[in-house]
Formats: sequence, structure tokens, C-alpha cells
Amino acid sequence: MIKDISIVGGGTSGLIAALILKNRFNNLKIQIIKSDKIGIIGVGEGSTEHWQSFMDFCQIDYLQLLKETGATFKYGVLFDNWTEKKYFHHIVSPMSFLYGQYLSVFSYAIANNYSPKEYTYLDGCLNNRVMFINQPTNQYHFNTFKLNKFLLKKCREKNINIIEDEINEVILKDNKIKKLIGNKKEYTSDFFIDSTGFKKLLISKLGAKWISYKEHLPLNEAIAFPTDDTSTYTPYTLARAMKAGWMWRIPVWGRWGNGYVFNNKYINAEQAKQECENYLGHNITIAKNIKFEAGSLDKTWIENCVAIGLSSSFVEPLEATSIGMSIQQTFLLMHLLPNYNLKNIEKYNLAFKEMIENVRDFIVLHYLVNKKDSKFWRDLKLNIPSSLKHKLKIWKNRLPIRDDFLGSYNLFYEANWTLILKELGFINKDTITKEFNFLSEHLQLNSQKLFDEHLAEIKPRKAWIDHKKYLGALVKEC
Repeated sequence: MIKDISIVGGGTSGLIAALILKNRFNNLKIQIIKSDKIGIIGVGEGSTEHWQSFMDFCQIDYLQLLKETGATFKYGVLFDNWTEKKYFHHIVSPMSFLYGQYLSVFSYAIANNYSPKEYTYLDGCLNNRVMFINQPTNQYHFNTFKLNKFLLKKCREKNINIIEDEINEVILKDNKIKKLIGNKKEYTSDFFIDSTGFKKLLISKLGAKWISYKEHLPLNEAIAFPTDDTSTYTPYTLARAMKAGWMWRIPVWGRWGNGYVFNNKYINAEQAKQECENYLGHNITIAKNIKFEAGSLDKTWIENCVAIGLSSSFVEPLEATSIGMSIQQTFLLMHLLPNYNLKNIEKYNLAFKEMIENVRDFIVLHYLVNKKDSKFWRDLKLNIPSSLKHKLKIWKNRLPIRDDFLGSYNLFYEANWTLILKELGFINKDTITKEFNFLSEHLQLNSQKLFDEHLAEIKPRKAWIDHKKYLGALVKEC
């Protein structure tokens, strides 16, 4: 029986893991060993809808989150310059929650030539407006450094021990971690969580091997920089295709977080900076320069140690998957940790493999565009993973369904995939129309009824309010 856990790393993933486990196992002693000298990556400023599951589970009030982290609301990701037309991965859509009627409702929308702008909140989003309801969305943008302080505060409230120290050595015995040696003292625990980011300080000592995704995802460097243009805040992340990759734009209260993810075979950091300045129309200062290789560990749980967050995997910033992965990893760990055995470890590693391949394949899908306006895009010939090839072959003849996805902890399911597939031209309208017409008359009429009800829900303009004004009012209230 595990009585205590040591988490090494004080970034977002380590703090998330600590809070989830403490809320599940109140008697479990948890300590976080962190070093301010190491710091945090500080560029992961967007979430997926999984953040709401984390907040609900840990009883975190969204108003407090808004006030203390500089958070803004996020409805999804706007993709600009990837295709001839802008398109939107609108995760928070009335349609995306109709899982029970998903197939028939989406078939109806596609068969009747509805665009996402007509059946999602996109119209309001593009005018920087959000729904005038208590909590407009289940996703957020954060000031990462403020978020870190906020989560540390929540950890202390839960009596999670925060230790300031730097781990220098990992001592093994029988291929298990026996103790950690820091600058100040030694640490022993029944179980260890490696949240040391790209260093992989603990899990690497146990023989975990890195599986590279660079043949599938070639971007390998990023610059990050803040800007002060705060006249308005978009309720979405902007992902704009650039000459050698793409640029993100994320509004948080008081500033914007920006970055350019690129392949350094085609440009360097200084050239990337210049391209961003040309696009924005003003000078910028690079805050961080990060080099990376997309990939994951072959095993993320070995003996008495599990890697969570960047120490386990990193695909790339597109679709803001890092925080969501950390949440899903910890929820999975939570169910398998008590009285764990070899079968539970194997189950975890298999589930993680399904999770990360789901993310990898979903991100690869975004790059399957016919873009030829620069050497990078002209040269881009991805090695499409066999798992994605298989799915794309199936989806030529029908929409994705839940049974196409093996894992229970995946980040992206049929609604997410359908939105991207449709916008990139992988959905055959004639085929989907036949699919819809094959349904019973009752299902067809019910689909139309559900669709019309949701259209009525999002149409009234009085239900929309300026994003920045609404945030200001909410923060002032609390």
C-alpha cells in the first residue's frame, strides 16, 4: 500500500498530478520537490475541455481562476492561412455534446450544406463575443506563471508539502527508485512521479526510451514572446500558418502570449522573429527559445515511478494538448495506483500509448493540406502513421464514430475529428448524404429537430457579450 508520493517538478503537470491524487486519496502524503532555479517552460497558455474535468474534480471555482491567473475564455482554435479559407476547431459546440445523436445530427448538417459558422458559436467568436451565461465555456487561456502560483496555492491548501530543492542524483535498488539526493537533503517515498519536463530526470534512470515522431511531425523549435496589444481579447486561440511552421496568438488578461513553432532546417530563431514582426507590424522581444523533438516514451510507468507531462511525451503546441494529457494521465493513474501490480502498470502503459497516438495522429491530420507558398510547405511530405492511414481509409465512406477510438482517456473523439476532416476536405458530402438518407424517417426527423433546437439556442444576439467587457465584469464581481 502506497503511503506517500514524491513528485519532482513544480510545473503545471506536477501540480495537477498532486491535486488530483490528493483529492482522491486524502490520507496520502504528497510532497512536491521543485527548484526555482530550473523554472517552468511557461509557454503552454491554452487548455482543452479536459481542464473543466480537473476543476470540477478538485473543486476549483472558475471565478477565482479568472481573477488569479489572468485567464480568458476559449471556444476553440481558429486556423488561418492553412487552407484557402479560415477554419475553426470549435470544441465547445452545441453539436459536440450530442454524443448520443452525433452520427445522425452531423450527417444532417453536412447533407444540408450547413457550415460550422451556422451550427456553432463561431459567429459570435469572430466578433470577440461570448455567450452571456454564468460559465460560457469549459476551456481557458492562462498566464502560465500566474497559473503556477495559483496551483501552488491550491496545493498548500490541501496540505501538500512544497519543498524547494534541486535533485542531483537518483539512487536505484532492484530497478526501483530507492531515494533521491538533493542539494539540501535526501528523499525517500513509496512512489515517485517524474514531472521534470524534457530532462526526464527520474524515468530515464529506469531505462525508458524515447520514441521519436519527427518523421510524422517535423517542427523542432519554437520562440515565445508576449505583446501588449490588449484593446480586445479573442475567445479563441489563433493558429496562423507561416513560412516554416505556424504562429500562435493567445489572449490573457493584460497581454497576449505569442509564439512561432518552426522547422529550423528552413529558418532560424532570428528569421522567425523577423517574420512575426512583419506580420504583427511592430518589434518583439523573444522571451524563450525552445528546441524539441516530437515523441514519447516507450514506457511511462516503470516499477515505482511514472512520468507525467513533458517528461512522458511532447507532440507540439498545436491544439494545446500538453495540459490535457497531464490531466488524463493522472486520472488514469488515480484508478490504477492503489495496490498496483504488474498488470496495472502494463494497462497504464497500453492506455498511454493509445492516448499519445490519438494526439499524434490528430495533430498530423492538420498538416495534410495542399499548401505550396513556401519551401517548407512545398517540401512537406509527412510519413503518415499507419493508424491514421487506416482511419482515413475508413472515413472515406462514413463519419467517425466512438468505436473508432480504443482508449477511454483519449483527448480527441469523433466530434473533434469530424470538424477537422470536414474543413480539410476529407468528408465526402455525397457519401454522408447517402448515410443520412439510409436512416429511418424517425431518426431523420429527430435529427432535424435537435439541430433546429441548437440553432435557436445560439442565434439570439442578446445572448452575446463582448469578451473583454464580460471578463472585466466577472473579475470585478469576485
